[in-house]
Amino acid sequence: MSTPFFQADAISVQFGGLKAVDGVSFTVDKGEVFTIIGPNGAGKTTVFNIISRIYNPTAGRVLLEGEEITRLPAHRVAGLGIARTFQNIELFEHATVLQNLLIGAHV
Repeated sequence: MSTPFFQADAISVQFGGLKAVDGVSFTVDKGEVFTIIGPNGAGKTTVFNIISRIYNPTAGRVLLEGEEITRLPAHRVAGLGIARTFQNIELFEHATVLQNLLIGAHV
């Protein structure tokens, strides 16, 4: 069996008494398109915040090509090519999509 390109293994995060994500596991193979869907409040964004290291998981592991990246600093994870964007409707109205993206790269 080959090593998955990406793996979330029983990741959880808790805020006080609230379990926002509880034991989520999945794998993504190289070249695979993978989606996470669910209603508002289901924990989708929280999972991405754990993967991109915005949040520290309270349990579980995140692996990239078999190497654990769970506790790497966010800038190191971003350097590996794992990053997220934020929904923002406050874009520069008269700029092109490319210009808006390039502005974000300088922030």
